[in-house]
Amino acid sequence: MTSKFIWINGDLVPFEQATIPFLSPAFHYGLGVFEGIRCYNTETGPNIFRLREHMQRLVHSASILGFLDLPYGVAELEEAAKVTIRANEFAECYIRPVIHLAEGGMNLNIASGKAYFGIAVWEWTAYLGKEAADKGVRCNVSTYTRHHLNSMMTKAKITGNYPNSVMAKTESVRLGFDEAIMLDAQGYVAECSSENIFIIRDGVIYTPPSAAILEGITRESVMILARGFGYEVLEQQMSRDQLYRADEIFMTGTAAEVIAITEVDHRKIGSGRMGPITRQLQDAYHETVRGKHARSATWCTPVSAG
Repeated sequence: MTSKFIWINGDLVPFEQATIPFLSPAFHYGLGVFEGIRCYNTETGPNIFRLREHMQRLVHSASILGFLDLPYGVAELEEAAKVTIRANEFAECYIRPVIHLAEGGMNLNIASGKAYFGIAVWEWTAYLGKEAADKGVRCNVSTYTRHHLNSMMTKAKITGNYPNSVMAKTESVRLGFDEAIMLDAQGYVAECSSENIFIIRDGVIYTPPSAAILEGITRESVMILARGFGYEVLEQQMSRDQLYRADEIFMTGTAAEVIAITEVDHRKIGSGRMGPITRQLQDAYHETVRGKHARSATWCTPVSAG
């Protein structure tokens, strides 16, 4: 994850100097919010996919957690991301903006501390492995339940939420799977450890409703692309056994992009290979992020100055 510079509170800081104190409340209590964004190399140079929507969600996450009067707005954070990429001279990279509590807050009162900002970028390609895009992944239903929406705020990417995902993913990998599928507190399918999930049956695409999940920006993008192809996309609760009966299943996320799920709990999904609708959506997504789709003009932001 090495890069040359990290943007900290308005300044580019050398990578080795971009540190936080050991007694930072963000480290002790998970009092921070973050985003995952990707920059792709296109025919017009590096472009960031849906930069504005990601930075808007970052600011919304901070508000949900309880931060007030942030010193930087969405437009300033957008520019900071572009500045950081240019400084590191990356054509393609992953972008990680973070707002975290610093200088106080050890009394568990977020209002007693101060928000710090940072943006890091690094080269990161295949989140689930080089073969996942073509071959898909194997999943199991986790023994860990997705946060109840009244115990943790599920619409915010709060750093303290993620031990839930880490324990689920770690358990799945130790059991020989690639990824975990998590149920909500009522026992319905929620999402994977860091991706949203879709099932396809008889040509209709289904995904869990947004109440108990993170409203993924990749999720929304793929839903728009699917409807553009004429597919019906429905948000509705789904049970664990509906996964087993699906013709196709796929997951979406900034890091994962669009990946087929070919097996769940040792049960083969469809043919056991990526299905045709998943392939169509994966191809459309890849075209979009690389500036080759009609949606690219509004969803991709050039990194170049001016």
